[in-house]
Amino acid sequence: MQQSRARLFKEYKEVQREKVADPDIQLVCDETNIFKWTALIKGPSETPYEGGVFQLAFAVPEPYPLQPPQVRFLTKIFHPNVHFKTGEICLDILKNAWSPAWTLQSVCRAIIALMAHPEADSPLNCDSGNLLRSGDVRGFNSMARMYTRLAAMPKKG
Repeated sequence: MQQSRARLFKEYKEVQREKVADPDIQLVCDETNIFKWTALIKGPSETPYEGGVFQLAFAVPEPYPLQPPQVRFLTKIFHPNVHFKTGEICLDILKNAWSPAWTLQSVCRAIIALMAHPEADSPLNCDSGNLLRSGDVRGFNSMARMYTRLAAMPKKG
């Protein structure tokens, strides 16, 4: 546990330094628990998520970095690799392809990359995955844009 705390404090310091370097990610540690983090990530450009800001919740296990953090979307998102109700993310690095070389910041980058390049063959959201697998990219983009506007964009007025 001491090793994971030391690693998380190191990552916390790096996040403080990188705030300006990576404007697409805002990673924040819970003030009372270093094992709980949240992130705000910007939707990647030229995707239906562009213009949206999505909140993620991180639950870091005590054996970290030997085990991956549990990460989920708190913001609703229409994406084949994200469970619509729970926000669970299907991403290999959060499961069997995890390496201690990954950091919370690099996990955020990987999630942004997944948003830009969905994997329709391993869907957690079958409706979304089926649209892409059947070739209805326009239908998928329309639904993803609608949910981005509803859940991830500031309300006007």
